[in-house]
Amino acid sequence: MEDNTQKGQVHKFPFRFSPTMLLVLILLLSLCAAGFGLTLWQFLDFLKGDLGSAWEWMKYLLMFLVCGLLFILVVAMLIKSQYLITDRELVLQFGFIRTRYELKKIRSVRHFMGSGRLAVYFDDMKNQYSVIVIKESWFDAFVKALKEKNEDIEFDFTSAEEEEEWKRKK
Repeated sequence: MEDNTQKGQVHKFPFRFSPTMLLVLILLLSLCAAGFGLTLWQFLDFLKGDLGSAWEWMKYLLMFLVCGLLFILVVAMLIKSQYLITDRELVLQFGFIRTRYELKKIRSVRHFMGSGRLAVYFDDMKNQYSVIVIKESWFDAFVKALKEKNEDIEFDFTSAEEEEEWKRKK
């Protein structure tokens, strides 16, 4: 059996998209494809006529670039949205965007049983907490990976009844 506490090992946990978010991303991909196709159709029609207008060339170039960049961003979000636990950091990678949290600043992790959420709480006031959006079946492995890198992190859970009481107090 492989030793999971090796130095330098990175634990990866894919982001769990809600069905609504997946639908939005798929719609964005569809709009990119439709925009690219419509722009290509208009561009081909433009090539049949007067080619002297710099404004028209810039318009088509800009539309191709916007459709292509948006397509790349959405695909990157679908492929590279994950949580990484390194020796020093918890990294949220959402496409090309990365947010890093130092493991030594993580105070605790709480599993809210009623809502099926996992929250990481920090010592500093800048980042008070972050909700971890992964499959609920991976919660234990996520907490174990965090505790392997920083044994000072506390773990607790809140039952559904305690969670409702906590929400009423707020």
